[in-house]
Amino acid sequence: MRYLVLSDIHANLYALQAVLEHAQGRYDHTWYLGDVVGYGPHPNECIEILAGLHCLGVAGNHDWAVLGKLELDYFNVHASRVLVWTRAVLNPLHMRFLESLSERMVAEEDFTLVHGSPRYPIWEYVLNSVDATIALKHFSTRYCLLGHTHEPVIFQAPDTANVLCYEIPLCADSSARSLPGVSLIINPGSVGQPRDGDPRASYIILDCERRILEHFRVDYPIERTQEAMLALDFPKPLVYRLSLGR
Repeated sequence: MRYLVLSDIHANLYALQAVLEHAQGRYDHTWYLGDVVGYGPHPNECIEILAGLHCLGVAGNHDWAVLGKLELDYFNVHASRVLVWTRAVLNPLHMRFLESLSERMVAEEDFTLVHGSPRYPIWEYVLNSVDATIALKHFSTRYCLLGHTHEPVIFQAPDTANVLCYEIPLCADSSARSLPGVSLIINPGSVGQPRDGDPRASYIILDCERRILEHFRVDYPIERTQEAMLALDFPKPLVYRLSLGR
């Protein structure tokens, strides 16, 4: 079975559409790692598409904030402003979709799905080898899939006790990578808000039977997303950072 793994769409319709077009025919089902809303101008449209994929998915911190499960004080002023707007425009059906997302789930027996970290699924970041080494203690499956940092990366369990995880950057050459028989933490990067210096949408495809991972970057019309944000008077730092992938 081949799985399309998406994270951090952040209401960026054109990025999501570009990813789905690029991935067409490459996958059987979809896994989703949180934050379909926040930052972007098309929350209803993105939830509509995601719900139509009938995917397995978990909630992110922006999803929870829209539902009132997280205080807006946890977010910077620009993010908070868009979250308030998102609450106002989401229709009841799409709010119920967000409410249906769990904090974590296990898929295909070997994969734990969370947004932030396996220790604190909604909010904690796994940013480096130290964070990843701590996170290894908090899931019992072979692999953990997470998002939240908006940076594609793999952390591999060390082969020696008391040593930190190995950090393996995911390059954008889309070459297939075999999954080893050791514990991994895998971050597919962000569909709608990349922050690794590459503004292209990021996603992965996992072939669970062959234990192969493929990472892809996809161009999308960033200017169309920016035009929609400006038309809604969104904070300009959120608009222009899309061009930088930061």
